[in-house]
Amino acid sequence: MKILFLGDVVGSSGTSMIIENLANQIKNNKIDFVIVNAENSDDTGVGLTQEICENFFKCGVDVITTGNHVWDQKEIMRFIDKEKRLLRPRNIFEPAPGKGFEIFKSKKNFKIGVLNLMGNVFMKKCEDVFDTSKKFIEKYSLKKDYDFLVIDFHGEITSEKNAIGHYFDGLATLVVGTHTHIPTNDAHILKGGTAYQTDAGMCGDYDSVIGMNKKNSINRFLKKDSVKHFPATGKATLSGVIVDCDTETGLAKKIDSFIFGDQLKNT
Repeated sequence: MKILFLGDVVGSSGTSMIIENLANQIKNNKIDFVIVNAENSDDTGVGLTQEICENFFKCGVDVITTGNHVWDQKEIMRFIDKEKRLLRPRNIFEPAPGKGFEIFKSKKNFKIGVLNLMGNVFMKKCEDVFDTSKKFIEKYSLKKDYDFLVIDFHGEITSEKNAIGHYFDGLATLVVGTHTHIPTNDAHILKGGTAYQTDAGMCGDYDSVIGMNKKNSINRFLKKDSVKHFPATGKATLSGVIVDCDTETGLAKKIDSFIFGDQLKNT
């Protein structure tokens, strides 16, 4: 049982790369279930739309997760209540449309729980993520409520992501970070059997500043002439992780970083 998780999709570059290539990657890597964080997939680089979601579902995405930019395209607030495959962080202040957790069926009829969380440090204000996690653990459990559990932790700082990984160790199949857009080289299985990577990276143009136009971004740091951030539009690279899951325990047997595209090659 293989799960592919893809990091933040940025702008039209990342969106097009997924639509054009995901089906082949699913076939070539024998993927059973696909989760994509799409909170930056709009052409503006912030938020997502119903059209983008529907195009992703058509090309093989099973679940879409999000983060602090989930509401930046206002139309999504109406769509998210109608589409269970689209999640927002569970610890966003209530009342809020949509859900932060749902259980889905894979192609092989396994039950896959997907939990979307957002960090508290240097992020938009939301409920305490560890308190939300504690309540979740008290309510749900691996192999009782679902066969596998994947957690997208959308956060800014490494230590908070690392701590959540250990907090769910042995209770989840995969804990993977999103939001910082650069893939970390720490994919491994924790002592309790949970696969972990601090950040999945982004699906976007890496000839950029975390997916945004590099010249404009540098000018903003230099306090020179610049405009609001906008995405880089060069050819994208897909970045994420593939987890090989143990169907008996619900834990991970293997985790590998997934990179498709030329921009992150060493040669």
